[in-house]
Amino acid sequence: MIVRTLIPFAVFVFVSTAALADELNKVTIAGWGKAISEITNILAEPEKGFFKAQGIDLGYVPGTGGGSAITNMLTGAADVAFTDPSSFYQALDRGENLVAIYNIYPQNVFNVVSPKGRGIESAADLKGKTIGVYSLNSGTRQNLLFLLHQVGLSEADVKIQVTGLLNFAPVIQGQVDATAATDTGLYVGRLKGLGDVNVINIKDSLNVPSDMFVVTSEYYLANKDLLRRFLAAYRDSAAWMIAQPEEAARIAIDRSINGRNVSVNLDIIKLRNISSQSQTTETRGLGHFDLDVLQLGADAYLAHGLIKSKLKMSQVIKSDLIPE
Repeated sequence: MIVRTLIPFAVFVFVSTAALADELNKVTIAGWGKAISEITNILAEPEKGFFKAQGIDLGYVPGTGGGSAITNMLTGAADVAFTDPSSFYQALDRGENLVAIYNIYPQNVFNVVSPKGRGIESAADLKGKTIGVYSLNSGTRQNLLFLLHQVGLSEADVKIQVTGLLNFAPVIQGQVDATAATDTGLYVGRLKGLGDVNVINIKDSLNVPSDMFVVTSEYYLANKDLLRRFLAAYRDSAAWMIAQPEEAARIAIDRSINGRNVSVNLDIIKLRNISSQSQTTETRGLGHFDLDVLQLGADAYLAHGLIKSKLKMSQVIKSDLIPE
């Protein structure tokens, strides 16, 4: 039996019994966020046992954005980072020796949202505005910076304010003019009274993935069999949530920190299931990369001054462990 121990707002792990601990290999994910309903396929491990079936004792360390996920991995708090391409590009630019091994969400789900009437209909309209982000380490900030740079603006042309995960109260109350968010965040915001809004979807400018699994090159080379089993388990969990969203929505009631309503959970899970799939995954299977898209993203980040180094994605994207 696997028993789940939850320390609110800190670290939670799925802990095996003493008997099973000798049989299972521990793999800990460094998440970009907390135990929220959109990652129910991971949180459902005690009920579903996808990782246990692959001989893995799963752990999860929550974070405050994709950058923090990479930091937690590099400092040894976790083995695998659940992070975004922007944070990946920037870590590679700093000289970190990393590889991406699985495409979690091939679709870019980031956006910038502003209530109608505040005069923000395009990225150029953000100049001089106050914009909320989940955290300074999050994909919301990195995608916002890309959007700004595309229209000749920089971080100095706006005021960025940390508002927290899924928190639309500041933009509703007028404390910020707009907020950088995700599709699920926008859904929650509308439930909380956001009203009519203008939405600038980052995918309309650059549809790179939202999140990937990233490991150090050293860990990748030393643990290929373990990572192959880990990715098979994750693929199975993602396929289950796509096929059985209603069951996942019910499990989220007990396993997530925000999933108190089954109907809301279901809508969020359906949104995340959409982002888990693409034309590439339809032909090759869940988790596969579109290398050209990621190279386009790296080149765009270089062209707009968000990174300084020319990155070759063919050298840092590894698809050999993804289950077919």
